[in-house]
Amino acid sequence: MLKNLYLKTLKLAEKKRANYFLAFISFIESSIFPIPPDVLIIPMILAKPHRAFKIAAIATISSVIGGMFGYFIGFFLWNEIGESILNAYHLTDDFLIIKDKYTEIGNLAVLVASITPFPYKVITLFSGFVEMNLMSFLLISIIGRGFRFFLIAGILYYLGEKAKYFIEKYLNLLFVLFCFLLILGFYII
Repeated sequence: MLKNLYLKTLKLAEKKRANYFLAFISFIESSIFPIPPDVLIIPMILAKPHRAFKIAAIATISSVIGGMFGYFIGFFLWNEIGESILNAYHLTDDFLIIKDKYTEIGNLAVLVASITPFPYKVITLFSGFVEMNLMSFLLISIIGRGFRFFLIAGILYYLGEKAKYFIEKYLNLLFVLFCFLLILGFYII
């Protein structure tokens, strides 16, 4: 089943409108959507390796803009929207406990969430809620998201067919590893 999904995504990644879809997914993932854009970035780069860094740039820009949207949801609409999104992840009580501590660790939290599989949207919402410095939030998000997506692009670009072969051979193991990293990200934060 996972292999079929991978092959379908790879085929969709070759389509002309894939960049728009990636931009949309990267945007909404940063504020409300649970699936990270990596699931599109990887097949898109494998399908068109010569566009690896353009794909990374699209994901970075869209993700940071989406992160700003999440920040503003947390800042202006916490009671109406933000809290319910955190409730969906069962994290509201934990975040309310560390609200005061967040002023000390906010920059690190944004960086870690930008780079790791930890849901970046949780940090974008909370950063707005605690009124983290907007310029710090923006700069760290650009650095973290850019690092993550350009690292993926660089690895896949330089390894080319070897990366594609590796991913296809170890797809199930990589999926389990990704899930483990996601859980670890939740634990660390």
